[in-house]
Amino acid sequence: MLSPRLHHFLDERHGHYTALTHERTITADQTAAAANIGSRHFAKTVMLKVDGKLAMMVMPATYRVDLLRLSRAMGGNLVELAQEDEFRDAFPDCELGAMPPFGNLYGMPVYVDSRLTGQAEIAFNAGSHTDVVRMPYSEFERLAQPELLWLAHVM
Repeated sequence: MLSPRLHHFLDERHGHYTALTHERTITADQTAAAANIGSRHFAKTVMLKVDGKLAMMVMPATYRVDLLRLSRAMGGNLVELAQEDEFRDAFPDCELGAMPPFGNLYGMPVYVDSRLTGQAEIAFNAGSHTDVVRMPYSEFERLAQPELLWLAHVM
């Protein structure tokens, strides 16, 4: 089931999206495969702490965060990976690790790897380990209003 908060937000703003259901998965690569979406088009959400505050990083599933590059892109802010116990309660309507990349729904900034902007469509977890939303990248950008950064490299 889609996160109720995400579902309401997308419908209220007339978002163009498709909801997909797949077998239960944990990793972004597994989810992309189960939903028949290429890993380059599947956007994973990585939880960060930027100067001690929670933030989301959205990037292609095939990439990983370069914390040093991210820190430099953000003017030298301290950037760390957030631990699950630090963000567990921030997403009350989502399964842990399956939060959608809409930090604006949860009171936190969203940063996106600008390489996603070249994709016609992206897909991402929708609040559970069995649901995915697929939408045009331009629609994601309109709705999530992320800050674009170059900060990941191939795993």
